[in-house]
Amino acid sequence: MLISLSNSSRTSCILTRPKKARTSTIDKERYKKTKYDNSEEKLQKYTALMTAYGSSAGIAFNFHGTIANTFDAHRLIQHYQEAISPETANKIVDSLYSQYFELAAHPSSKETLVAAASAAGVSSHDAESFISDEYEDMVETRMLIREQASNGIDSVPYVVIEGKRRDFTLEGAKEVGEYVKVFESIAKESR
Repeated sequence: MLISLSNSSRTSCILTRPKKARTSTIDKERYKKTKYDNSEEKLQKYTALMTAYGSSAGIAFNFHGTIANTFDAHRLIQHYQEAISPETANKIVDSLYSQYFELAAHPSSKETLVAAASAAGVSSHDAESFISDEYEDMVETRMLIREQASNGIDSVPYVVIEGKRRDFTLEGAKEVGEYVKVFESIAKESR
């Protein structure tokens, strides 16, 4: 779909994905089997490792459910980070993670998104209204995603810790020990 926005002195064209592309899904189990070459042994190792990681952090992973495009979740987070506060956005993220990883909820269904916003203190009416308007904050969110992608960021979490002499970057899930090493390096370089 091509949307043309006109402002007396200029016209901008924005290419958007049809809603269908954002609503396609993949079964988590099928995805993981494919990712691990249909090897039951590799899948069991992954499940055992993630269960141990989750257990140490108080997370009871549920390996069932659906993988889907999370653009609407990103749009929701970005909207309420700007409209209310970063703390509200963090609460939305916490709820989304819990629903997806522990309850096997669909990551971008209207029910999941409204529940996440409600858990962050947003009225369900306001959340439903925002989610129902698929174009609200769409352009802004896409621009922010593209900006991060152009910076080479393509995984989460992506943590940059500023040191006195240099910055440290941690990509993907890391053990606490790896963060400790970074902070020790920063402390050592700061002397």
